[in-house]
Amino acid sequence: MSALAVAPKPVSASRELVYVLAASHSGSTLLAMLLGGHPDICTIGELKMVGMGSVDEYRCSCRAKIRECSFWQQISAEMALRGHAFDIASPEMDFGVRASRCAQRLLRPLHRGRFFEALRDTTLAMLPSWRDSEKYVRTRTLALLDSIHELSSKRVVVDSSKTAVRLKLLLKTPELNVRVIRMVRDGREVALTYMDPRRFADAKDPKLRGGGNGSGGGCEPLSMESAAIEWRRSNEEAEAALERVSPDRVIEVRYEELCSDTQSVLGSVLRFLNLRPTNLLENFRRTQQHVIGNGMRLDDMREIRLDRHWPQVLDARELQTFDANAGKMNRKLGYN
Repeated sequence: MSALAVAPKPVSASRELVYVLAASHSGSTLLAMLLGGHPDICTIGELKMVGMGSVDEYRCSCRAKIRECSFWQQISAEMALRGHAFDIASPEMDFGVRASRCAQRLLRPLHRGRFFEALRDTTLAMLPSWRDSEKYVRTRTLALLDSIHELSSKRVVVDSSKTAVRLKLLLKTPELNVRVIRMVRDGREVALTYMDPRRFADAKDPKLRGGGNGSGGGCEPLSMESAAIEWRRSNEEAEAALERVSPDRVIEVRYEELCSDTQSVLGSVLRFLNLRPTNLLENFRRTQQHVIGNGMRLDDMREIRLDRHWPQVLDARELQTFDANAGKMNRKLGYN
C-alpha cells in the first residue's frame, strides 16, 4: 500500500433495517419520516434511489437542491472512505443497476408465489451479470447504512422502497437484521393517486411538485382499470413475500389509523422494534430530515391529516370498475 493510500473504514457486523412494504402512495414516506423523529431511527426514504428525474433540480426534503445538500455531500465522502464512489445523480443502489437486460427483465415482474420466485431465482443465478450486480449492490447498501449511521449516530435505518422483490433480496443479506412494516391504505384512494398523480400524489404546493421544482414531472396518469389492477397486484405481491417472513418480524400499519391516532400507532411500532417510547410527533416536527421519495416529503406537516378524496371525486362508473378489478382485495384488507 502506498503512503498516500487510505484503508477503507471497517464495516459493521450487523445492521438494523426496517423495510416498509406497500403499494406506492400508501403512506410509506409519512410513516418513515415520523419514525425518523426517534433518537435511534434515521431514514433517507427510498434506499433504492430511483425516479428522481432531473437530479440538478431535485430537492432534498430539507428543501435544498439535492446536489447542494450538505448531508448528501457528507454521504458521498463517507462512502468514499468505505471504498465506494457515490454520486447522487447515479447512486447505483437498485439491484438491477449493472445487470444485463435479460436480468433486468427478470427482475421487473412483481413478487409472486413460491414456484415463480424459485424459477426467477434459478434463472437469475445462471446469469453472470446478475451475480456481479447483486453482489455490487449488496456491498454498496451495507456501506450506505454504515455511512448513515456514522452521520446520524442512529442504529436503525428505515427503507421505504416498498417493493417486495427488493425486500426478498435484502432478506438474503446475512449482515442485515430486517424487520418489516406492511403499510396498507384504502385501494380507492390509492387508485385515485394513480389516476391523477400530480393532484393527489405530490406536494400540496404546486411550486414544489415534480421533485421540488414545480414541473409537471412524475408518473403518467392511469385509467381506473389499470390503477385498480396495479394496486391489487402490489398487495398480492406483499402477501406472497410475507409468506417467507416470520410473523414476529412483521407488523401491519393502516394509513388511516396512522393519521387519526398517530401516537398510538407509532407507539405500537416502537414496541415492535423494541425501541423506547418517545413523542415522535413532536420530535418529527423539529427534526430536519434528508428524504428521497414521495412529493409529500416537501409538505409542511405540522399537522397530520387524513387524505380521503375518493368519495367526492370518483363517480359510480369508476367505483364499479375498481370493485370489478380490486374490490375483493380491498374488502380482504378491511375496507368496505
